[in-house]
Amino acid sequence: MEFINVRVDERVSHIYLNRGRSNAIHQQMLDEILQVIESAQEDPAIEGIVLHGKEDFFSAGLDLVALYAYDEVETRRFWHTFMDVIRAFIAFDKPAIAAISGHSPAGGCVLAMCCDYRIMVEGDYIIGLNEVPVGIIVPNSIYQLYGFWLGQAAAYRYLLAGRLFKPREALEVGLVDEVVSVKGMRTAAERQLRNYLQHERNTWRQSKRNLRKALLAGFDAEQTDSVEEVLRQWWSPATRSIVKAIIDNLKGNDDSWRSFARECAST
Repeated sequence: MEFINVRVDERVSHIYLNRGRSNAIHQQMLDEILQVIESAQEDPAIEGIVLHGKEDFFSAGLDLVALYAYDEVETRRFWHTFMDVIRAFIAFDKPAIAAISGHSPAGGCVLAMCCDYRIMVEGDYIIGLNEVPVGIIVPNSIYQLYGFWLGQAAAYRYLLAGRLFKPREALEVGLVDEVVSVKGMRTAAERQLRNYLQHERNTWRQSKRNLRKALLAGFDAEQTDSVEEVLRQWWSPATRSIVKAIIDNLKGNDDSWRSFARECAST
């Protein structure tokens, strides 16, 4: 694999997002994420996973530069794969921990929300769903996932505002479960995973499946319609104009991802 590294340690699969500095998500990265999630689900030797980012960035979200350049066929494939990844991750019935090592807006936040427990590094970082200011429609199934952790009313308000949170703010609203130092990240992730693994395996996994049943039903019922709605807005002149302006700021400079995140957080 080119953009995902996997290391297995004591029956735990440590999955590292590994694309550039900001871990922006494009088609091949999605394909690889889907492969490793499905592999971890099917492998009886794997008891749980920890999803890692890179220093300063868990994931900057979707790679708008790549996505903007895709043609209609490629764009439709991308969005369907993205929804397939989220669906597979929500259906993953073993313990999953997100080790959020830095910025995690938009698609990065969605990946983290698929996990059972989120640990975020302390510092000047942001997390949340800021798609609306970018001109991207958020499918109802992802809104339901946001509300699963924050509550529906809070998710409604924050989603329409494109609100991004610093680590301590994210802890207060329930978007993350712990805020730790960089040095304490792996220890905290492994400790929480062991807490889950101390329970009887079948009871824990069936309980997780039961608790996520409504989320999965939402993804299964509406995926095609949701993608078509996203695509209609994606190709609209208004959204193309917004995304083009963002790309002009981001292109060739990973530090611009941080600047853009801060601008969104201040709106």
